[in-house]
Amino acid sequence: MPTTSPTTPPNRGKEASMSMTNSGASLWRMMLLALLLLAGLGLTQPALAQADPDREAATAVGGVSPDTWRQVRSGETGPNFRDSRNDSRYNLVNAAGQTWREIRNHWVTPFGLIAIGGMLAMIVIFYLIFGRKTLDERPTGRKLLRWSLVDRSLHWTVASLFIILAISGLNILYGKLIFRSLFGDAVWGAMISASKVAHNYLGPLFGILLIIILARFLKHNLPKRHDLEWFKKGGGLVGKGHPDAGFANAGEKVWYWLLASVGLVVVISGFVLDFPNYGQARDTMMWANVIHAIGALGLTAVAVGHIYIGTLGTEGSLEGMTTGYVDESWAKEHHNLWYDEVKDQAVDEQQIERDTSSSGDPASGRPGEA
Repeated sequence: MPTTSPTTPPNRGKEASMSMTNSGASLWRMMLLALLLLAGLGLTQPALAQADPDREAATAVGGVSPDTWRQVRSGETGPNFRDSRNDSRYNLVNAAGQTWREIRNHWVTPFGLIAIGGMLAMIVIFYLIFGRKTLDERPTGRKLLRWSLVDRSLHWTVASLFIILAISGLNILYGKLIFRSLFGDAVWGAMISASKVAHNYLGPLFGILLIIILARFLKHNLPKRHDLEWFKKGGGLVGKGHPDAGFANAGEKVWYWLLASVGLVVVISGFVLDFPNYGQARDTMMWANVIHAIGALGLTAVAVGHIYIGTLGTEGSLEGMTTGYVDESWAKEHHNLWYDEVKDQAVDEQQIERDTSSSGDPASGRPGEA
């Protein structure tokens, strides 16, 4: 029988060749991955340097040290350390800004709490001791025109704007300490945004109307000699009887002149803050902010007392500013000098109701002059 030598099957040889090829390709892929890994580690070094504040500062500004920043603050360094936006000449470290922040947080903010909180406490104590100021005599039912429709419209418009500005301003100053922790960032962000928009847009309107109402009521609020006696008697709280008063008593005149002085300062400083496009320097804006806040907080505190006296505190006062008319007894008791001048103009309450039903608001004319 013939013998045959063993031979390698063709398929098996091909498999061995393919195996060697695959091994080589895998080796190349591993080497390529290793190179990529090394490159990635090299590229991460700058990122690590940026994550470290000291290394980042040393890389960005060579030789940074506490002495360097002291020089920046004192203004001894060159233009590389200055803010060049909008022709600004301020250093990157501006000491005036920190001074403003300390005044705002350590003086202005506590002042507002003391002024408004103190006024509320005084009102509560006064009410508990004296109660509401009622009329000594029963109302007669005969009315005197005190405030015209125009006067009342101006008053309520300015009063409404004042309240909105006071609430939005208090929210800007104190709201973060209260509402952010209660409602979270989303609600707080919406509240502060609405407060800012209302304050910025309604402020100028309030300023314009304040000037108009001050001009309209000026002649009623000129100082008179009998005003001193009104203060001596505490508006009727000290001694017997009621002190003399014309169309406006001395207390109302104080409120008027506070609005004419402090109120206008608040308006002017508000315009400085509201329109920064007229070249105001940063220091001017910061001082305007401090003056605006102090004046507005003081006026808000006094306004709380004014609102109490004109509503809950005194019988018959709110009626005059809602209907335009006051009762004879009220006029005689609180504004006797004005009453003597206009008492012959008194009309029956029934007549006013008939006039109202037939022709609208009867208090559309000018009230009796003081």
